[in-house]
Amino acid sequence: MAIGLLGNKIGMTQIFDESGNIIPVTILKVGPCIITQVKTILKDGYNSIQIGYGSVSSKLLTQPELGHLQKSNIQPLKYLKEFRITENDHEFQVGQTVKVDAFSSGQLVNIGGKSIGKGFSGLQKRHNFARGPMSHGSKNHRAPGSIGMGTTPGRVLPGKKMAGQLGNKITTVKKLKVIQANAEENILVVKGSVPGKPGNLLSIIPSE
Repeated sequence: MAIGLLGNKIGMTQIFDESGNIIPVTILKVGPCIITQVKTILKDGYNSIQIGYGSVSSKLLTQPELGHLQKSNIQPLKYLKEFRITENDHEFQVGQTVKVDAFSSGQLVNIGGKSIGKGFSGLQKRHNFARGPMSHGSKNHRAPGSIGMGTTPGRVLPGKKMAGQLGNKITTVKKLKVIQANAEENILVVKGSVPGKPGNLLSIIPSE
């Protein structure tokens, strides 16, 4: 099944392959996820499935969220996410549980999540700008300099690269190799790093 799953980042470590090479890996706790809704072209205009992850108390959900899950007799879930599927994927049913065994060793996946927030950062750190001269008398070391034209247009154009918040946004790392998928412990081991700190919510999607 070419389906995405939700999980949490546990942390990073390193393992050895058969040749004795060190492989940096990230350990993820993935699923089990429950299919909470199946959308079709006839009813909704496109094919997709909605999955839920993370048990939570019903007191922490709104009435619309509870009603949406109770309609399918599904316990309260903290996270919901929708994944597009092809017309050929008709084996999905509401209430079906999807586990980490949907992935296999050697498979490539795209992992997305919120990156680590690094606060307010300047131009050199945020956009890799060059600095000014560091010699005596220069008053332009890390300053932004001119940010636009004069009379015309007389304003700063939208999208100008300036200092501001760095990180804390949704980002995706593509084509990470699955090293191991443990269905008993719901553990997925992937080569390389993934966004965010330990405990960060992640979406894992098969790479095309």
